[in-house]
Amino acid sequence: GASSAWLRPLASSALPSCVLLMLFALPPSVAARAAVAVPLVWEVRPLVSAAAFARPSAGPTAGAPSVAALACGLLAPAAVASRAAARRQRRNGLRRPVSVAAVQGDEIKFASSSSGDKEPELPPLSLEDRARALAESLPGLARLNGKVVVIKYGGAAMVESPERTIRDVALLRALGLKPVLVHGGGPEINSWLAKIGIEPKFVRGLRVTDAATMEVVAMVLMGKVNKGIVATMGAAGIRAVGLGGMDGGLLKARQVDDRELGFVGEVTSANVEILKAALEDGLVPVVATVATDEQGNFLNVNADTAAAAIAGALNASEFVLMTDVPGIMRDVKDPSSLIQELDIAAAKKLIEEGIVAGGMIPKVTCMISALDAGVTSTHIIDGRRPHALLEELFGSSGTKQGTTIAK
Repeated sequence: GASSAWLRPLASSALPSCVLLMLFALPPSVAARAAVAVPLVWEVRPLVSAAAFARPSAGPTAGAPSVAALACGLLAPAAVASRAAARRQRRNGLRRPVSVAAVQGDEIKFASSSSGDKEPELPPLSLEDRARALAESLPGLARLNGKVVVIKYGGAAMVESPERTIRDVALLRALGLKPVLVHGGGPEINSWLAKIGIEPKFVRGLRVTDAATMEVVAMVLMGKVNKGIVATMGAAGIRAVGLGGMDGGLLKARQVDDRELGFVGEVTSANVEILKAALEDGLVPVVATVATDEQGNFLNVNADTAAAAIAGALNASEFVLMTDVPGIMRDVKDPSSLIQELDIAAAKKLIEEGIVAGGMIPKVTCMISALDAGVTSTHIIDGRRPHALLEELFGSSGTKQGTTIAK
């Protein structure tokens, strides 16, 4: 039928049969579809060759299990019930922390954990729902297969179920996309500053990054945080490589004019050849946003700006900012006033009218700069929302929960 037109580009791609089968097992709503997709992919992963998760140009691996064999294992009632019970048990034991957005500078986030909220239970799935979900997902999958997607990962997404977001990025790779993950520091930097007794300093409300603080930022961001993300992806079967802004001359920056702020920089250029090589080799690049100046000094740069520069230099299809808010709202106190889609001119007008204000201004500005540099579409999503990344990329315009700014 008409929907088969969407299937042909997927069937000719490197998507393994197990992934297509997984899509058939998804519920109709995008959020529920994403939540079910992740566990299914990870249950299938040990059954297929690692080549299924290699570069998109690689063909299917000989000896991989047939669709019929996978169907018997995945869709058998007993197996499905057992996996569902295991997932419920894991969710019931998980306490989801609540984050507190940074009030001083976006390059280092503040967060705390104290909430006992749990993820909602998924409703039972019918075969009709699963079939409808497959049909609804095909347009987005076909459109983005083989495309570069740059994701800025930070804020609450790094605090509330961080493995969930990392697995969502890994799922994008398994589905044939080329994700690049650019991350901030999360709560780790402040935690380590407190451990070694460094008191935060501020000038006119802006954080001062002195030499001692810069050492901690570099060690935590490029060490513990970056390699932790890479290790989590590796444990999930996805090959990733951790990089800093100095690797391959990836991020160049200059010190800001206000020298009282210390080692704080503005990104001046992004050399993405090392990222292109990694993507070509089937790797997921994970970039820590520490840049260098012309003299080789480390500079702490804004992760949003760095991610936008990388997205533009890669001519990415999609650029996603994971934030602590649902998106752009006409009234910040009214979630129903969310603006789902707008173009560059409309985004600039919202800034002029004061609807986009405060910390949202630099985010929208860097999205516009990414579009000007060649990115096709940009998104602001709420990283606290389960599987918001998958929901935004694969959902239809009427079901998305974030804000899209496109040309």
